[in-house]
Amino acid sequence: MPTAHSLLNSVFGYPAFRGAQAEIVEHVTTGGDALVLMPTGGGKSLCFQIPALLRDGCAVVVSPLIALMQDQVAALTEAGVSAAVLNSSLDSATAYRTERDFTDGKFDLLYVAPERLVTPRFQELLRRTRVALFAIDEAHCVSQWGHDFRPEYIQLSVLHEQFPNVPRIALTATADELTRAEIITRLQLETARVFISSFDRPNIRYTIVGKNSARDQLLHFIRTRHPAQSGIVYCLSRKKVDETAAWLCAQGVPALPYHAGLEQNVRALHQRRFVNEDGVTMVATIAFGMGIDKPDVRYVAHLDLPKSIEAYYQETGRAGRDGLPADAWMAYGLGDVVQQRRMIDESEADETFKRVSYGKLEALVGLAESAGCRRVRLLAYFGEHATPCGNCDNCLNPPRVWDGTEAAQKALSCVYRTGQRFGAGHLIDVLRGNDTERVQRFGHDRLPTFRVGADLSDKQWRAVYRQLVALGHLHADAEAYGAFKLTESARAILKGEINVSFREDAEQPRTRHSRSKKADFVASLGNSSSDPLLQALREWRRSTALEHGVPAYVVFHDSTLEAIAAARPQSTHELRGISGIGEKKLERYGQALLSVLGQN
Repeated sequence: MPTAHSLLNSVFGYPAFRGAQAEIVEHVTTGGDALVLMPTGGGKSLCFQIPALLRDGCAVVVSPLIALMQDQVAALTEAGVSAAVLNSSLDSATAYRTERDFTDGKFDLLYVAPERLVTPRFQELLRRTRVALFAIDEAHCVSQWGHDFRPEYIQLSVLHEQFPNVPRIALTATADELTRAEIITRLQLETARVFISSFDRPNIRYTIVGKNSARDQLLHFIRTRHPAQSGIVYCLSRKKVDETAAWLCAQGVPALPYHAGLEQNVRALHQRRFVNEDGVTMVATIAFGMGIDKPDVRYVAHLDLPKSIEAYYQETGRAGRDGLPADAWMAYGLGDVVQQRRMIDESEADETFKRVSYGKLEALVGLAESAGCRRVRLLAYFGEHATPCGNCDNCLNPPRVWDGTEAAQKALSCVYRTGQRFGAGHLIDVLRGNDTERVQRFGHDRLPTFRVGADLSDKQWRAVYRQLVALGHLHADAEAYGAFKLTESARAILKGEINVSFREDAEQPRTRHSRSKKADFVASLGNSSSDPLLQALREWRRSTALEHGVPAYVVFHDSTLEAIAAARPQSTHELRGISGIGEKKLERYGQALLSVLGQN
């Protein structure tokens, strides 16, 4: 009989389990329920794929997106595992054959959408076959407080009710305490073991910059950090997605738009290009990416503020799934905070939901405004202690912090004296003494606050107002088109009862401070991209993937190719020692790899 470790080695080509994987696999294999929180790229899939191969019957994997199912099934098939998908992408004849093969016991794993799983027809199929286990992937979709809520996920409690003796494993990369509690309650996992791995993604460098011509900032970031590499750029609106993709293309960056407003065939084409080609940037709304398994996304950029830290972590987690260096970059401004608050204010949600949404937004704004280590702040949100990483923007270039009490009093006084009816643009004109038509029309050139802030630039005042909103001293009123209103704490500042410190937005990058050993290690990863042998291996992988009709990373990950290029094995026996090369892949590709190695 195979063991978990022998399957890990022979099927998937990995020499050893990581972290809690071995413990999770043993628990589920012996019939236990589990809730697994593990970061993207941490190896969640192995936690149910190996038990599926060890237990009798077929594992049923619930997954929310077709792309995710197809990628995982393609990778399993390449590794010699019998797996299939059952979703709306199949025609009726193929779906019928898949259902028949499922009930005949021909699969080790079957991936299904939650909508299909809860139908009476599929429930009957389940009763006619032997189910090894149920795996509920992206389990945070069950949470009404989450960023990816899917109503059909709530119905998955039927699995425990109808099949109480079949073990269940729920998995997610993002869940704070509130979301974890909701997953446990809604999926009836009260007796399940909870496995929480570190949320740290040390290979990702987090950078958040103040908005100052965000597109130009984005272009500079791509050209200097990731030329000709794959990335994702997130925007809030479909219009902005289309405009940004077109603008990047005009600047020589291959970019494609992706959002729900595009025709299905266009979205499918763009997704295929992004998955199969190197160096393509996808500009997208959050409709894109949740199910994308592409491991070599080298950067994720945000041109708009996400709704929460969970959303930010989930989206940035799509970078560097292969463990090689990657960037999470975001441009953030006052308008982002105002816009997100307005969206919450204008939503039809009840007051409880709005209150939770405000709290989540404030936590994200706190991350953006933090002068300390981004990673420490991010991990603290998920209840994890960390020390400064040496690999985020604040660690590499610590921001200056200045006493902004006087500036805050001027800014707040201007809000008060103009009647709490205006947004940042007009208020800054008054403070800087810009004698505009609007300033004259309202008589604001005669106010005591007119020209009292001439010593600070427009950009500096915008940073002051942004941070006053972030700190809760001002509120942007959605009903008054974003006009600022004073909060109770603002009055304390005006009375001189509390002091205020502001983070200074850097005008330009400063000389980097010395990095930690951890940062040096991360930076040293993947530096062999110019190796001619590695380029030859990638070209072989590209043509092989085209021949097999699968994404290149399904054949081998970049990390496996880099290990081959570094070790230069001379036999199939030596190839077998490379992480990521299992028996089936060795049998299928071993001689071809040796041929490439022999020619370079």
